[in-house]
Amino acid sequence: MERQGCFIGTAGWGIPTRHKEGFPQPGPHLERYAKRFSIVEIDTSSYRPHRRETYERWASSVPEHFRFAVKTPKAMTHEHRLVDCDALAEVFLQQVEGLGEKLGVLLVQLPPSLPFEPDIAGGFFDMLSKRTKARLACEPRHPSWFEAAAETLLARRQVARVAADPAPVPAAAVPGGWSGLAYFRWHGVPRVYYSDYDAESLDRIGRQVRETAASGGEVWGIFDNTAQGHALGNALKVDAMVAKTSSF
Repeated sequence: MERQGCFIGTAGWGIPTRHKEGFPQPGPHLERYAKRFSIVEIDTSSYRPHRRETYERWASSVPEHFRFAVKTPKAMTHEHRLVDCDALAEVFLQQVEGLGEKLGVLLVQLPPSLPFEPDIAGGFFDMLSKRTKARLACEPRHPSWFEAAAETLLARRQVARVAADPAPVPAAAVPGGWSGLAYFRWHGVPRVYYSDYDAESLDRIGRQVRETAASGGEVWGIFDNTAQGHALGNALKVDAMVAKTSSF
């Protein structure tokens, strides 16, 4: 199913008590979440595996237009550091493909200590792209990934570079790599994962994603400031700002 537009969601589908009235009951949180949003990011997959049956259950509880982004395991990115990941990828993909057509994006978040090495990066993304139909997004955090060589490699392999807030370097504040997908992750500022975004910041975020969507690529925006439940409220406000941009 082809989708174009601008889509906002959160990392996980928790519904804090202060927002429960806005999400119709009864039903599990994911089912209720999916009545208001059309995307979600699963980041727990980075730390522990989920059974294929679990992914199948999640997929069956959301509407047909709903899509998931799933973070790749730290075993691939942090332990193996993108090297010799074939077997790990096979196991992970066998699980996550339980989402079927609702698997939209695989998110590869790299450790801050991992520099850009073209042979390693190219080999990893070639390996992964041959095994999945999902689009690929990469969130690098080492400064070397924001140089021209890395940008070219990601663009040629159709890997979107995440725009992150806070940005580890200035270039990380805007999307890069493949232009067919722009993927934003807002982690919370000044305290990562905890801080709420104020009205001025949300207005800025809303303008940025609308301008990015106007360029023609699909836009995914994920609020990851979940530690104190701020992500959902922030996502609701920005989603309202960009609602006219989205289409299915």
